[in-house]
Amino acid sequence: MKKYFIIFLLFCGYVNAQTLDLQQAEKIFRLPVHCIEVEYPNKLGQVLGSTDELKNPKELRPVFYGCFDWHSAVHGYWSIVKLLKDYPQLDNSGEVRAILNRNITPENVFVESAFFEDYNNRNFERTYGWAWLFQLQSELYSWDDPDAQRWNQTLKPLADILVGKYKEYLPKLYYPIRTGQHDNTAFGLSLSVDYARCTGDKEFEQLITEHAIRLYGNDVDCNLSYEPGGNDFLSSCLEEALLMSKVLDTKEYRIWLKNFLPEIFNPGFSLEPGEVSDRTDGHLVHLDGLNFSRATCLYIIEKKLPELEYLRTIADHHLSYSLDNITDDDYMGSHWLGSFALYALMNK
Repeated sequence: MKKYFIIFLLFCGYVNAQTLDLQQAEKIFRLPVHCIEVEYPNKLGQVLGSTDELKNPKELRPVFYGCFDWHSAVHGYWSIVKLLKDYPQLDNSGEVRAILNRNITPENVFVESAFFEDYNNRNFERTYGWAWLFQLQSELYSWDDPDAQRWNQTLKPLADILVGKYKEYLPKLYYPIRTGQHDNTAFGLSLSVDYARCTGDKEFEQLITEHAIRLYGNDVDCNLSYEPGGNDFLSSCLEEALLMSKVLDTKEYRIWLKNFLPEIFNPGFSLEPGEVSDRTDGHLVHLDGLNFSRATCLYIIEKKLPELEYLRTIADHHLSYSLDNITDDDYMGSHWLGSFALYALMNK
């Protein structure tokens, strides 16, 4: 009897470890709070037009200069906002709000926006960073809080620039980008359609829906056995399946998914987490992110098609493999993995 009780306790601990409660929120919250004002190390990703543009990160991007690179800073802000919104009792919440008030100012956003208007950098962070900015804006837009509404309005000119860039870019994109990294087309479209719906931008929503169906509607037989690549943090097959779950109705989606990933309808379907050999290597640690993003995809697909309930077990396995490893032990993972873990947990 004692043996079964111990097994029960271990199972409860396993389940609780995968729950977004206050304890887990505090753990994730600390990671972006630690890095959003840490300027170095920094990967700028900048195209220089002249020696006059040789500036430090905070001069170039006075809002999103921390957390190693621009997109990680952006989704670090999103994580902070999401957790402040859902857990107002978090430690140091007042001090963290002060940081956001200090950085998200009209003057700073003007500089950020000007960088995207520069000819040499007009495609900067396309479309990964754009999508995370939309995710941040969605969270702010939907939060009935005076600070959040002010931050949302302050960042809106930058978001509007990126919406305009998306509207210009999508019709010219003849083929989707199917990598397991930043420029994956489906990932960017997925977060962007959420933003369009959150803010009631019907024109942007229709654009994304039409082009998602154009780019992916006829796809069949995606080969999951070729995944993952050695430094992937996204699953090309599952990100596409997730996107299409958002732009097709349930009946259409079931038909499409049976053609695209027929094996996923087999109750014996299995998918092993990506194994991480070195969490101090900035590329190899991507596989922890892959496990979180796969979990997110599987949770959302199962919600669309509840008959695929066994996908939740696979998602839980991916989440548990990497969740205990989102610590501040090494900056190569700590500057970004918290956001991916949070996104998986909130979609569970």
